Amino acid sequence: MRLIRTAALPLALVLALAACNADRDTAAAVDASTAAIEALEPGTEPPGAADAIPASGDSRMDGYAVLDFGMSAEEARTDWTGNPLEPAGPAEDPMACHHLSPAGQETPAQLAFMFEDDIFVRYSAESDQITAPGGGRVGMDEAALAGLYGTRLESMPHKYVEGGKVLMSPEDAGTLPSQLVFELDAAGRVTSWRVGLAPQIGYVEGCS
Repeated sequence: MRLIRTAALPLALVLALAACNADRDTAAAVDASTAAIEALEPGTEPPGAADAIPASGDSRMDGYAVLDFGMSAEEARTDWTGNPLEPAGPAEDPMACHHLSPAGQETPAQLAFMFEDDIFVRYSAESDQITAPGGGRVGMDEAALAGLYGTRLESMPHKYVEGGKVLMSPEDAGTLPSQLVFELDAAGRVTSWRVGLAPQIGYVEGCS
């Protein structure tokens, strides 16, 4: 009996090894099939969507600090934790396009929040102390922006500044289709930037 058990042992090992090899072959076949199916599936990313531009400090692609795009002016005033938000100019009709800016700034345009139809739709900065989403700032040159944003910013001539440029990101792939815009002077340096929703992001004259 001992001889029979000893002789049967190698056969059991052979069968076990064969089973393991079969399992590995089956798993490899399943992986290959899955990869082939995934390759045939259409992409689900929105056409033209940009890679997410990361927030920088208070600046985000969906708002600024505690303010989110879509808020009313009253909600913005209530939630804002800095100096009180004040109209940058006469605002007789609250539904018309207008700006609110923190009190105490040298000029309202240093940081301004745009509202239209009583909805927060855009913010802009002319201060070199505020960083745009992704790291851009007033005073940077185009080469510095390229180092931060790569090829994500589309260049076009400035409407009013001879030799100037406007650099615009594609629509962000987040919940709201916002865009980031830099305005450059003839020397190629950033004079202002803004983040906002369409169509207000394209208002070159602000609310004018």
